[in-house]
Amino acid sequence: MRGVLACATLDSMMSTALGGAEDQAAARAPATIADDGRGPVAPAAFVERDVSFDSGGLRLAGTLTLPVGACVPSPAALLLVGSGPLDRNENYGFLRVDATRQLAHALAAAGIVSLRYDKRGVGGSEGGDWRAAGFFDAVDDAAAARAFLAERPEVDSMRIAAIGHSEGAFTATALAGRGEPLAAIVLLAGSAVPGTEVGRYQAARFITTLPKPIQTLVRLLRIDVDKRVAKSHARVNATTGDVARVGLRRINARWTREFLAYDPAVDLARCRVPALALTGGKDLQIDPDQLDAIRAAVAGPITISRPADLTHILRRQPGRPSLLAYRKELRRPVDPDLLAEVVDWTAETLHAEAV
Repeated sequence: MRGVLACATLDSMMSTALGGAEDQAAARAPATIADDGRGPVAPAAFVERDVSFDSGGLRLAGTLTLPVGACVPSPAALLLVGSGPLDRNENYGFLRVDATRQLAHALAAAGIVSLRYDKRGVGGSEGGDWRAAGFFDAVDDAAAARAFLAERPEVDSMRIAAIGHSEGAFTATALAGRGEPLAAIVLLAGSAVPGTEVGRYQAARFITTLPKPIQTLVRLLRIDVDKRVAKSHARVNATTGDVARVGLRRINARWTREFLAYDPAVDLARCRVPALALTGGKDLQIDPDQLDAIRAAVAGPITISRPADLTHILRRQPGRPSLLAYRKELRRPVDPDLLAEVVDWTAETLHAEAV
């Protein structure tokens, strides 16, 4: 979730470094959900079904999680993952954030249906090279996923929330701005500034996490990180294709150009449904102070949350925040308090929509 903005975001850097054919396989849930803080979940608490839906002529594959014994039609959540070649569970190689899978299971325990899906060119989804997809392709795919979810007989189409993490939060923002029929949005590490500003923040924060000798070397060499980021952005903006080679790397150039130019504040101002914006106090990729900007921008009711020790990958990190601790953090499940807060807010909001 590519180097410091050699293309776009540290989300991307982490990825590199580290309707139709549905119900094909119904799977019982595991006997318990790994330490999600909400207690053991019985095997019959939910079922998961492989589904697929069309978006722009491509077939995208996903998982529909259905709570057992819930009233039908039920409220539902569309789960949107971060940037890079992440699958429906928000995993890629050793980068196993696993946030959407754990969130889906926790939502099911609260009687909420959910849909999560593989991005274009990832996992079971069509699309060829994932790098060829743009930011707005991801928004179109999310709109198609929402429409598919709304057509399911198990789902109350008037009570669908979009829950996005990292890039997924930007996607949820864009959906709301388009006027897609949503009852609520949840922005996990969202922002109210364009991608260019996000990139500058990431680069500046990344430098502070480097070992002291390297920080000293940066100062001695008088390396202007902000200028380097601006130069990197300029190189990408000068490209014209979907995929381009910048330096020694092939990058998702169109996605990067679109993300750098996208201003979420415009769409936040169009958002009139209830919103929850949550960013950890130790997030190195999204400025936690953006929560105030989101609050000011959103037109509808907004709830803000800033868990003190939470990082961008939705785990707690004691001490000084560092990207180098991510590998260790990812051995643990998503923070149970985070899951509880998101599920409780979503359940309360969507159930209120039924009154």
